[in-house]
Amino acid sequence: MKIKVSVPATSANIGSGFDALGLAVTLYNTVTFEDSEVLDISSADGTRIPRGESNLVYRSAKGLFEKVGKQIPPLKITQTNPIPMARGLGSSSACIIAGLLGANRMLGDVLNTQELLTLATSIEGHPDNVAPALLGGLTSSVFEEGKVYSVKRNVDETLCFAAIVPDYKLLTEAARAALPKEVSHKDAVYNLSRAALVPAAFCEGRHDLLAIATEDKLHQPYRMPLMPGSKEVFDMARLCGAKAVYVSGAGSTVMAVAEKAEAEKFYSKLEKGLELLEGLDGCEAFTLLRLDADNTGATVE
Repeated sequence: MKIKVSVPATSANIGSGFDALGLAVTLYNTVTFEDSEVLDISSADGTRIPRGESNLVYRSAKGLFEKVGKQIPPLKITQTNPIPMARGLGSSSACIIAGLLGANRMLGDVLNTQELLTLATSIEGHPDNVAPALLGGLTSSVFEEGKVYSVKRNVDETLCFAAIVPDYKLLTEAARAALPKEVSHKDAVYNLSRAALVPAAFCEGRHDLLAIATEDKLHQPYRMPLMPGSKEVFDMARLCGAKAVYVSGAGSTVMAVAEKAEAEKFYSKLEKGLELLEGLDGCEAFTLLRLDADNTGATVE
């Protein structure tokens, strides 16, 4: 037996859609599962990962086996992890989805997509990353009383994305701790009205709505002080032609959205601009990832 799972990176929140919206992009973690006499977990690309039972891919796979009343066998698990960790691009969700899909295939696909999504969300705690990782595209999701309600839409393929990844991590726990326990009714309405525009902006060609649809008052103003250089990156991306700029997930990555017709000019300007920002305010370097939307989601071979 050899099973290979590929899972896309994800960009959650999309500005206004805190803990509800997310989209998949063309950067992939891959995991292979093979029969083994003992548990053997390794990294094919040198990324440091847990090599015992605390490994998130393994824990997720084991959880599915336990859910259906089976004992997980010894496995050889090999991971390739280009999705940067603790940067707001869904690395943990990719591990969860990979573990669940690998286990599900071993068991003869005993769980359907809805059941997999519910189990993934129960592990992750919220669906905004696991839903697009599994389904692809742009997802709108709610997790309530142990059930996930999720709608997928394909992202407009004339859009391109620039993930601007700083050299520092921002753990989700720290990013969540920065948020206020209560927000004003005015701020809630502000976000709700803009989140309602996101599907039209990203999926229906209404690029004129991208900037306003991604505005936010619920999380970005509180998280950006934890992200050195992020304000300057926002400003730089807009000067380079970005139609929208937002904090990806909990950060520290900033995601910029542009039209593919202007992609080469956009990326070139952005690379030069980021060079000027390196060393600014506690960030020594930025990595620019050129991405498209992924409308397929995770795959199993």
